[in-house]
Amino acid sequence: MKRSIQHVFQEVRRRNHLRYFPLRGSLRHYTREAASGDLRAGLNVALLAFPQGMAYAAIAGMPIQYGIYGSAIAALLGPLLAGSRFIILGPTNATSVLIFASFLSMGITDAATKAYLLPLIVFLSGTFLILGAFLKVANLIQYISRSVVTGYITAAAFYIIINQLAKVLGYSLELPQGSTVLTVLYLTLVEIGATHWPTLLVSITTFAVFRLLDCRFSKLPNVAITLIIMSAVATGLNQLLLANGWATPVGTLNAVDPSQWTFSLPPLRGDLISQLSSVALVVAFLSVLEGTSIGKSLASRAGQKLDSNQEMLGMGLANIGCALYQGMPASGSLTRSQLNWNSGAKTPLASMIAGLLCAIGAYTVGPFTHYIPTSVLAVLVITIGLSLINRHVLRIVWNATGSDRLVFLVTFLSAFFIRLDFAIVLGTAVSVLLFLRKAAQPELTEYAPDQEGQMKPLQKKEKKEEAEISIVHVEGDLFFGASELFRDQLRRVCEQESLKIVILKMRNAYHLDATSVLALEELIRYMQERGRHLLITEVRKDAIRIFRNSGLIDIIGRENIFPDRPSNPTFATARALRRATALLGDTEADVRIYLGTSRKHSSSTS
Repeated sequence: MKRSIQHVFQEVRRRNHLRYFPLRGSLRHYTREAASGDLRAGLNVALLAFPQGMAYAAIAGMPIQYGIYGSAIAALLGPLLAGSRFIILGPTNATSVLIFASFLSMGITDAATKAYLLPLIVFLSGTFLILGAFLKVANLIQYISRSVVTGYITAAAFYIIINQLAKVLGYSLELPQGSTVLTVLYLTLVEIGATHWPTLLVSITTFAVFRLLDCRFSKLPNVAITLIIMSAVATGLNQLLLANGWATPVGTLNAVDPSQWTFSLPPLRGDLISQLSSVALVVAFLSVLEGTSIGKSLASRAGQKLDSNQEMLGMGLANIGCALYQGMPASGSLTRSQLNWNSGAKTPLASMIAGLLCAIGAYTVGPFTHYIPTSVLAVLVITIGLSLINRHVLRIVWNATGSDRLVFLVTFLSAFFIRLDFAIVLGTAVSVLLFLRKAAQPELTEYAPDQEGQMKPLQKKEKKEEAEISIVHVEGDLFFGASELFRDQLRRVCEQESLKIVILKMRNAYHLDATSVLALEELIRYMQERGRHLLITEVRKDAIRIFRNSGLIDIIGRENIFPDRPSNPTFATARALRRATALLGDTEADVRIYLGTSRKHSSSTS
């Protein structure tokens, strides 16, 4: 039994080409130059990841330590299985706003319940990612429209900005169950009279300081510098306010207590797993979508290829680690990955160095976070939200095609009026349906000889001569979405009174499935009932196998199927024509030729 399980495990590993300790290759040839680049990159990334982690936790409505711990754990564990220097894992805006929206839609607003349920969401997400890596799910991400991602990210940006406005103004909101982004905006405006003016002053100053630093010193860790400057400013302002009799000073964050950073199992209860699985699945989907798109972009610049399924495996391990050690969901961060690359990272060890420095920061800097004003972090979160609204990409998506515009609007508006996690699922579904509609439009173009004897397409207004044999050339996809249209168009061809035989050329017909086989069976029976014949020629081996396995070959008759010969392209059709004339008992039958296309047009002669 044990050997059997081990054999299955080895077979799965062989088929998926996954490596279980890819870091070994980096360590085997590690040099001083690589160490220097990794140390420099790790330090730069840690200086960004630590304050970003706090910001992403604030976006999700979680205590800031969840973002710090998540930044450390994900960056440490991910490279053990991912093996790429192109992706830095940790909390991101997309997954963070999804967590916030999901809790909001479920009516969960108290911190204790969120802290109880979040580890289960992250654990399930990690499990889905690991399973997906073995099933090669990452290969399917390329079929997700960029319009879906743009719609989701743009909606998430508005979610982030609107959710932080109350903190910028210095008051808190009580949000009812099922609140949408419009509900949050409405309640924020209703309570605007409760604005705490010293807090608003700090917020305005924070924005000015950050913009000044970002414009003048863009290469510095300006998020961390802004937090330090404004913490000092707010501390002085609070002392001044208390000295002058203000009852409520500028609010600050709670201190991070690293002694509470311990191992704990998520609540693996059946009812909670059933309730949170859909959210976890969308988190996993977003994580691999974010991570692989970032990684592929950087790998392309380096002239290398990214193994998306391998990265997905590392992402799964990182999420399970975050679930066990109080971390946020881990995904590929665009800003941290870009910084890591620009800083000269040579191996995945750069990520591990950044994670180690974040962990050290949790113990050394964490206790001092109570000096950071809540409004300062909220302003920095809003700047993150503003950076997500990419006007260049929005313009391309809006103006490219009507389908792109529709997919974007469906995703964006459903995020506003329904739920953020549902929005990306709905947008993806609409995108796939529109693609299938485009792919499933086979056409039959009639060809006839001109005065010089060359084959040309007949125009609709041209007179058609009656024919006894029609040759139909099928080119393109005959999957389930196209099979019904294909059957109906062929039936219209077969309805001609003089037509006796249709020769179906299938050399360039691809992706046959059960639906297309059933459509062909219906067509064959339709013709047989009317005393007509269907011959299939230039049939590739994979199509013959499908015909044999499905039993279609017995319905049409083996003598009416002519396999393709790549070395002699016209041989099969010549045999089919001899069979057709034999069935007619006439060696001089009139022949009409059709050309079928799925997504491209080309000429054919027979």
